[in-house]
Amino acid sequence: MCYTFRIILGFLLTNLVWTSAFGQNPVLDSLQSELDLHTDQDTIRVNLLNDLAFSFFSRDIPKSLEYLSESEELADAIGFKKGKARSIYIKGITEAIQSNYDQALRYYLQAQKLYKSINFKKGIANSYNAMGITFRNKGKLRDAIENFKKAIEIEEEIESDNLSASLLNLGTAYEVLGEFDEAISNLNKALSIAEANQNEQRISYSLNNLGNVYRKLGNYPLAQEHFKKSLYKNELLGDSISMAHNLGNIAAIYKIQKNFDRAIENFESSLGIYARINSKQGVANTLNGLGTIYEEKKAFDKALQTYFEALEISKQIDASGEIPFILNNIGGTYLKLNDLENAISYFSESEKISWDIESVETLSGAYIGQSRIFTKQKKYEPALSKALKAYEISTTSGFLNHQKEASEMLSLIYEATGNYKEALKNHKQYKLLDDSLFNKENIEKIAQLEYEYKYKLELDSANIRELKLTKTVLDTSQDLAKTRQNYLWAIIGILLISIALGTLIFIEKLKNEKSKTKNVIVEQKLLRSQMTPHFIFNSLSVLQGMILNKEEGKSVNYLSKFSKLLRIILENSRDKLVLLSKEITAMENYLSLHNLEDNQFCFSIHVANQIDPIAIKIPPMLIQPFVENAIEHAFNGQPGENKIDISLRMKQGQLICTISDNGIGIDSHTENRSKTKKSLATTITSERLKILSKDLKMKGEISIVDRSKFNEKGTLVTLTIPFKQSQES
Repeated sequence: MCYTFRIILGFLLTNLVWTSAFGQNPVLDSLQSELDLHTDQDTIRVNLLNDLAFSFFSRDIPKSLEYLSESEELADAIGFKKGKARSIYIKGITEAIQSNYDQALRYYLQAQKLYKSINFKKGIANSYNAMGITFRNKGKLRDAIENFKKAIEIEEEIESDNLSASLLNLGTAYEVLGEFDEAISNLNKALSIAEANQNEQRISYSLNNLGNVYRKLGNYPLAQEHFKKSLYKNELLGDSISMAHNLGNIAAIYKIQKNFDRAIENFESSLGIYARINSKQGVANTLNGLGTIYEEKKAFDKALQTYFEALEISKQIDASGEIPFILNNIGGTYLKLNDLENAISYFSESEKISWDIESVETLSGAYIGQSRIFTKQKKYEPALSKALKAYEISTTSGFLNHQKEASEMLSLIYEATGNYKEALKNHKQYKLLDDSLFNKENIEKIAQLEYEYKYKLELDSANIRELKLTKTVLDTSQDLAKTRQNYLWAIIGILLISIALGTLIFIEKLKNEKSKTKNVIVEQKLLRSQMTPHFIFNSLSVLQGMILNKEEGKSVNYLSKFSKLLRIILENSRDKLVLLSKEITAMENYLSLHNLEDNQFCFSIHVANQIDPIAIKIPPMLIQPFVENAIEHAFNGQPGENKIDISLRMKQGQLICTISDNGIGIDSHTENRSKTKKSLATTITSERLKILSKDLKMKGEISIVDRSKFNEKGTLVTLTIPFKQSQES
């Protein structure tokens, strides 16, 4: 009798586009260097800390937790909910890796709550996905499927690059339930998407899990082919966790071949990786696999010792999905030792848990074990009942190995009870299934795959060298075949092309130089217009007055805001594009300074929900000149409550900023000025927008109207601002 075990591949995929977190020392070094250089306590540092924590979770959990502690504390301090949610999410992953499933679920729910508060759909979907993985590992497969489907629904809506990961997880859940058509369908969808996106890691995951399905269906050559391809990719990626999964699955195929030494070798390699990263579930599953080898070699005491160790770990971490596999194996070992009392006890316990978690594979195995015990006890009626149930389940689900064993039991029971017709029929079925699973052709094909895999790396490098050599030979042959006339025409052609290219390059350089010169002039004008001398002198005078009046607290606050504003403006002036969040901060400080002494106006800054200020970069100092105009000119001699409102929103893919006041209006202001004099802010901003629109290939324009046209007081400035998505979001 063959009892089963399995290796589960869990996908802890996250935000955004996840490249491999394993074996990527250059990436880690780059992230660490960025963190060392970026000392500002802002959202960028939070994101860097989270990226480093994620890169370390599979290799050094304490180091990962160290980064997470700092990132969460900083995110709290600056009110960065998205960054805090990400920190908590990764903490959930570190707990899941250690098989602390209940704590992992608490973290995922906490992260999802934060994501929902800011309507970040990708984070919400990732949380559903992670909870699905955790429920699957706990054996709650229907809960897992429900969460995976919710994740897929959101990811399809937002066209997420994480869709293939959710499909993979859904496929593995159906695999455990024995619903193989659904499993293969979802896994193949995941594989197609991963191949289209050239995501090598998810390709390897898809191959591994398809291999699991084919193994359960009894197609061992196809299963081994998928496992070897997956292992090959994971070795190139340096993904140690996935390599551990592959090695366990490959060991299972060696066990089927009765190549026990190779099976033990692969299991022990897998076990070493799981132990190093403290994956308790991986350790338990691998110990279960090793136990089946010792059982096959008739080392029953060692097999039981290994099974009980695996069972204890699985119960500690509440891995309900794995426990019935181990119980069946313990029952089978006691059956071989003719200890029927213990055997029936463990098979019965497996049956109960299998019903609870809807695991048809282990339920079928438990029925076969019970049927064997009842047959030994000559209790043919319950033996027949259990064998028929096992046959029905395995036939419906496609477990060929269990079909074979159930047919064998039915043949023996019918023969013992004198029903020779049914005995013969089931014996033929048993032989047919046995031949299909273990025929010579399959065994040879599995051996062939071993050699193909062994030399794949060498063949790949040899093929590359051969292609280079072939290209060199062809190039040389073509050169030798050319006539003098061909050489002459080639030289003439090269000269003409060189002249044409030289002319084009000269023209483009001339255009670029003109453009650069114009840019420099505009930027110099911008620097001169960023903050009028009147404002600076007025600010210093206000500060002097506060100091003379011994208003120490107020003067320190004023000086802090003034110096911070100067710093932001000078920093932003050096960059062509700055984060929208920094520009908003500059505006808030600028308006607060003007208002700190005498509260001459009220102001508000509103950012629409669909805009993420840390996800967008805009040209600096586009908004400030118009705010300054409003402060200086809008309220001249006007009594009552003065207001300035700044609003940012998205409209048809364009970033729209409006600056409105309830002052005297642009038309009244223009009447008091020379007809030929134009606003310096408007002139410089118009010039900048023309240049920026070309550079960013996005519309940029200004509109200034008197609100009297809308039967309201004041002026309305509308800016269409060219922008770029930030890589730091």
